[in-house]
Amino acid sequence: MMNNLISRIRLWARQMKMNISALWLAYQDKRTPGYAKILPIIIVGYAFSPIDLIPDFIPVLGFVDDAIVLPALIWLAIRLIPSEIMEDCRERAQKLETDKEPKNYVVSAVIVLFWLAILSAAAVAIIKLLHRES
Repeated sequence: MMNNLISRIRLWARQMKMNISALWLAYQDKRTPGYAKILPIIIVGYAFSPIDLIPDFIPVLGFVDDAIVLPALIWLAIRLIPSEIMEDCRERAQKLETDKEPKNYVVSAVIVLFWLAILSAAAVAIIKLLHRES
């Protein structure tokens, strides 16, 4: 029973990883409508970001984004992308997974810069707010 549960969780995790890769490919695909490109870029950035909305060290709540929010966003993004494009992107993602291509450090750098920009904007806003109050 426990082995079956663990196998199902591993399969689900592999599918999630493949869907995230497929969403990234769909984002890059010229056939994907513009409105459908917004959510995949947010999902991919969030999924591969070392920073979580709710930090993992918070008991129970720390894993809510990983277990509920992220899969819900992936589900929504997949629904926004036409099925023939998504299927093609899943096949390409599967091929990339089996080819074991090296990590894309450019994407990692973009994600880190994205989060640094958000943190910088928040810091500036807090500093301005503190200066108004004093």
